Amino acid sequence: MSNSDLSLHARAALPGGVSHELRYRDPHPVYIDRAQGAEKWDTEGRRYIDFKMGSASQMLGHGHPAIVEAIRKQAGQAIFSADCHEAEILWAEWVNRLYPCAERTRFTASGSEATMLALRLGRAHSGKDHVLRVDGHYHGWHDHVLKGAKPGTLQSASLGVPEAVNELIHVCAAEPKAMEHALQDDRVGTVIFEASGASYGSVPLPTETLRALHNVARDAGVVLIFDEVISGFRWSPGGRQARDVIVPDLTTLAKIVAGGLPGGAVCGRAEIMELMNNTTARKGVAPAVSHKGTFNASPLVAAAACAAMPLLASGEAQAQADAMAARMRDGMNTALSDLGVVGLAYGDSSVFHVFLGRDSIDDLSPAQIRGLPKGTVKAYRDGMLARGVDMMSYTSGLTSAAHDPELIDEAIEAFRATLTDMIRDGVLP
Repeated sequence: MSNSDLSLHARAALPGGVSHELRYRDPHPVYIDRAQGAEKWDTEGRRYIDFKMGSASQMLGHGHPAIVEAIRKQAGQAIFSADCHEAEILWAEWVNRLYPCAERTRFTASGSEATMLALRLGRAHSGKDHVLRVDGHYHGWHDHVLKGAKPGTLQSASLGVPEAVNELIHVCAAEPKAMEHALQDDRVGTVIFEASGASYGSVPLPTETLRALHNVARDAGVVLIFDEVISGFRWSPGGRQARDVIVPDLTTLAKIVAGGLPGGAVCGRAEIMELMNNTTARKGVAPAVSHKGTFNASPLVAAAACAAMPLLASGEAQAQADAMAARMRDGMNTALSDLGVVGLAYGDSSVFHVFLGRDSIDDLSPAQIRGLPKGTVKAYRDGMLARGVDMMSYTSGLTSAAHDPELIDEAIEAFRATLTDMIRDGVLP
């Protein structure tokens, strides 16, 4: 069945025809039938170089043999029984070993659940209900992280969020002085931000700034949460905190931590994490912080994660992905220069972002960086997809250990051709 035919069926069965709003495309999405390594094929048999990689979850590449075999073996033993099992212990030990902040780990079923739990822990430990977050940083879709998710506005990014919840959320710029000022409000007991910078580094967060934000939070005595849902196991085996030696109180993880399967985690200081211990009572409540979830540390997910951990811990996967992203950024910048297009490709680790219209983003606000004209973004994304290159979101993409120079160079040629069409069509000057 064609992509367009499947989309017609989907719209009658799913709201908007999708299960995630970022999967929506006009006139229709592509429907993927299979994926292997850094490539995937749709139901029409068309092949794509993948720079989405399962929304950043497939660090080792699609269908890695160790992951596939671990899932197959576990499925033959027990798919799910809602009991404790050995693999969850081994998995937690890996996280605790690799992440500097991690003295204990608790698993969740998604990244949004991880940030929701981390905020609950922060509030419980601090005894304060108010939370400070950073402009434009993304922490999932639940009520407590939607105010300030869209850069440059304090409006919640969704209807249906009670104003009483929004009143508990404060937003500041990713600047030490701004955070210091915001933390003068002694109602705030918890701070959360993406360790990578907003939208996995689309708005860069230099190491010296990250360290300064960490120090401001430390001086204020609040609970500091690093969201490493994307940067975790990608910036290094121990995330950005291990690479740059900047350690928070709690860290939220998902995607790669679960071996590319559905799952997440919160890890951090034992003093805070043990609030979830059933024997820990506070104010007549035991455990002091309640956390449930039927599919937490599901055996299938834990098996995949335990198979992935040794491969991720060596750092070789990250080194390969980083090298390929650097090759992509360099090739894109060469194409921009050759074609006389004002813009730049930039990014940290295994991520690349493209900005068009300026050759520097140093003095731009998060709203400006994320504010390219919708027509420009659509023309870019559609042009790349038409040439068999699928991006992650906005104008950004990321690499995996499965990307190689031949794929990168092919994608750079698609980028060059897409820019040429955008110039021809008047989308770019």
